[in-house]
Amino acid sequence: MHFDFDQMIERKGTGCVKWDEAPSVLAPSSSALIPLWVADMDFAAAPAIQEAVRRRAQHPVFGYTHVGSDYYDAVISWFDRRHHWHIEREHILYTTGVVPAMSCAIKALTMPGERVLILSPDYNCFFSSIRNNGCEVQESILRPDGKEPACFGLDWQDFEACCADDKTTVFLLCNPHNPTGRVWTREELQRMADICHRHHVRIVSDEIHCELIMPGHTFCPMATVDADAVILNSPSKSFNIAGLQIANIICRDAETRRRIDRAVNINEVCDVNPFAPEALKAAYNDSEAWLDALNGYLWDNYQALTVFCAAHLPHWRVMPLEGTYLVWVDVSLCCNNVAAYTDSILRATGVWLNPGTMYGPVSGQGYVRINIACPRSRLLDALQRISEYSKSSTTSIHEKE
Repeated sequence: MHFDFDQMIERKGTGCVKWDEAPSVLAPSSSALIPLWVADMDFAAAPAIQEAVRRRAQHPVFGYTHVGSDYYDAVISWFDRRHHWHIEREHILYTTGVVPAMSCAIKALTMPGERVLILSPDYNCFFSSIRNNGCEVQESILRPDGKEPACFGLDWQDFEACCADDKTTVFLLCNPHNPTGRVWTREELQRMADICHRHHVRIVSDEIHCELIMPGHTFCPMATVDADAVILNSPSKSFNIAGLQIANIICRDAETRRRIDRAVNINEVCDVNPFAPEALKAAYNDSEAWLDALNGYLWDNYQALTVFCAAHLPHWRVMPLEGTYLVWVDVSLCCNNVAAYTDSILRATGVWLNPGTMYGPVSGQGYVRINIACPRSRLLDALQRISEYSKSSTTSIHEKE
């Protein structure tokens, strides 16, 4: 079956965060906005998902939603056949999204004033969720390995020192990792788990990007390494249905699950809308071919980006993409203030990128994050605009801002 990821879909005017929150700083001479920032895709959802939502919408009542056994069967079947991870029905708690799930897990597993360890740079909501629950962020900085192209990895000595801190009680992992694009190997996950166990640190793993895996890499669920890890997952990123708001918390330990379930109810994120379970079932039961085609298209987009940058933006160092559709790019040769740099690109070209400092004020300095989940012609248009701006800029790339 053919899926048209080159289709240009007009999203402006649909109440879309990515397109309708356009900043007011664009230069009058700039072309239309190209948003390559927030992590959603400009592709139509899989046909089976569209049909499931249409079918449910034909019923004229949209009351409170009962989540039936076929929902749990879809989750269990998907992870069993796709990732060789068997989940028991009673281990699943559904909620509205991975960020609310994360906040509930932190609330259930920590006391105010304790520290939650993350691998920085890291997804920006990790910082806010931790602080909103009265905890402190403990950052272990990921380091480039010195190879070319560079690959980010843990500073194992620093990671263990952070775990050994008496105030650190939870390790919040992003697997695969946003924003560096790493897909952690089983060996790396095992080493993380061993260190955490040694220091009595609980693991919570955000695995929302687990289906977006590039060639040559394999996603390993943390629960297949540490059966007591709390797993947060959702079809929202992989199938582009974030607006439908559905996620699952997978937790084997009954007492931990009871505490998290209590936090879900305290935070009032226990009810989902009537379209979300139907979309999840259609994704997991009927959309695997679409997902495989998507991953192939994303990989081709990444290759197009690397080829373009090598030819036209040689001062940009593109990091390897192992998973997600979010590319981490070293632009430190261009600037010493990446927020100012991305702002100047936006003003001059209309291309909206995320400054790396969103994901760590120190660890993200000198980087930008680019969302490549769009038609290839749009991605190349954006890169061409940036290239022309770079050539015409009066500031040499060697004269940092």
